[in-house]
Amino acid sequence: MAAALSSKLHHTPYKCIKRIPYISCSMQQPTQTNIKVIINGAAKEIGRAAVVAVTKARGMEVVGAIDSYLVGEDIGKVCDMEDALEIPIINDLTMVLGSISQSKASAVVVDFTDPSTVYDNVKQATAFGMKSVVYVPRLKVETVSALSAFCEKASMGCIVAPTLSIGSILLQQAAISASFHYNNVEIVESRPAPALDFPSQDAIQIANNITNLGQMYNREDISTDIPVYTLKHDITDVQSLMPGLLLAIRRVVRLKNLVYGLERLL
Repeated sequence: MAAALSSKLHHTPYKCIKRIPYISCSMQQPTQTNIKVIINGAAKEIGRAAVVAVTKARGMEVVGAIDSYLVGEDIGKVCDMEDALEIPIINDLTMVLGSISQSKASAVVVDFTDPSTVYDNVKQATAFGMKSVVYVPRLKVETVSALSAFCEKASMGCIVAPTLSIGSILLQQAAISASFHYNNVEIVESRPAPALDFPSQDAIQIANNITNLGQMYNREDISTDIPVYTLKHDITDVQSLMPGLLLAIRRVVRLKNLVYGLERLL
């Protein structure tokens, strides 16, 4: 997967030795338990990348893999890892949640599924005392609002991330800052292969955040004979989204409500 997202903004002498008894004191640091991570949508490209990233990360471990595809297969082997993780892919979220909930450690469910199942998935995770990180493009505003109200009432943390790309968020913040000094903004998005989900959630989020700061123009309205300030961010593959995912997993365990957008954690 490779994608490019850019934003163009147009301008308007003594020693005393005293012997003392030798005292030895040893202190043992309290053991910090790893965050248990369940990947829902583990067989997808981004799910497999998440399994590898979490396995390599400090302070967390994969304990469950959910998907309706490749059921029974070891997720480590599916991800082409050197060693099997001895974690089979299971198509039963409730069963995995019930098994993991026996542990007293913090647990997080990462959801890569579908807009139609996100609400129920978060409710199930909450019922077992687990936090959620949701990265599901095209999530409706109504679903996010319902999840926010539910998490607030349950005092349970949840992060809904329209994008996991830290670079995209930094581009967005720079574009918003620059938009106060330019008359119009052009958001250009490109991919090497035909995509059915143009514009992407990243592009939509940038547009939504700067729409109210000025007027929106069509491409033909933009003159090319004026100074142009260009911001560009390239996403080469899903691996570039993993730092954002790991950040979300580490932060959500401290939350007691829903946070929308990874930028609120930076």
